[in-house]
Amino acid sequence: MKPIISASELVSESAGATPPVLLDVRYLAVGGPPGRPEYEAGHIPGAVYVDLDAELAGPPGAGGRHPLPDLAAFGATMRRAGVSAGTPVVVYDGGLGWGAARAWWLLRWAGHPNVRVLDGGIAAWTGELSKDVPAPAPGDFEPRPGGLRLLDADGAASLARSGLLLDARAAERYRGDVEPIDRIGGHIPGAVSAPTMENVDGTGRFRSAEALRARFAGLGADSAGEIGVYCGSGVSAAQEVLALELAGFEAALYAGSWSEWSGDPARPVATGPDPQ
Repeated sequence: MKPIISASELVSESAGATPPVLLDVRYLAVGGPPGRPEYEAGHIPGAVYVDLDAELAGPPGAGGRHPLPDLAAFGATMRRAGVSAGTPVVVYDGGLGWGAARAWWLLRWAGHPNVRVLDGGIAAWTGELSKDVPAPAPGDFEPRPGGLRLLDADGAASLARSGLLLDARAAERYRGDVEPIDRIGGHIPGAVSAPTMENVDGTGRFRSAEALRARFAGLGADSAGEIGVYCGSGVSAAQEVLALELAGFEAALYAGSWSEWSGDPARPVATGPDPQ
């Protein structure tokens, strides 16, 4: 099953016998508007708002800005949103797929078999928007981790040498030219720059599977035994894991990402355009 769904496909499936549970995952990205007010101003009918910072991540700390959430709390959030193991789920955000991909990755990692991201986010939706806040019947989803691969800091360091570790942040942050958020700029030694913005077109929709495959093959994915991805805090990297899946590659997520790595002074840091 493709990990994305078009707006027209969503309309059709929502009118079918088993409509998907809809999750709105717009959130306060750096420099962006808060997600909940946007949701309250208008959302796809039936969608339940999920707060990325509060419900799709644990408290920031040594594990990074968006560490994985407590598993029991995550399961309770999904059940309150109406998620069941046997019901499809569609997640969307404001565009680019970052927040939506975080929800997609968490659900897939936690064992849900049928989760997709709305390609292009809410901007791709041409139907009416609603201000009604639904109260779905509770779901039965119980997280069982292991559905997708997960890296810790040591695993990311090892993979950067033995396979292909992709850095999904903007190239200037990878090089260490600027670092607007974390303690220090640069990248994990051996990691290859692969900004997420190159996974989508000008409308925020994912590029074709063929174009994505060519992109990642050019970065070394064809010859890598294993692939991993990290970003600033484990959010946008999930979008790259999804793009890699579209291209036919399986990749692990380093959830702690640069915010965890750079927060540990004992970890080495590389700068400049080359992996080193």
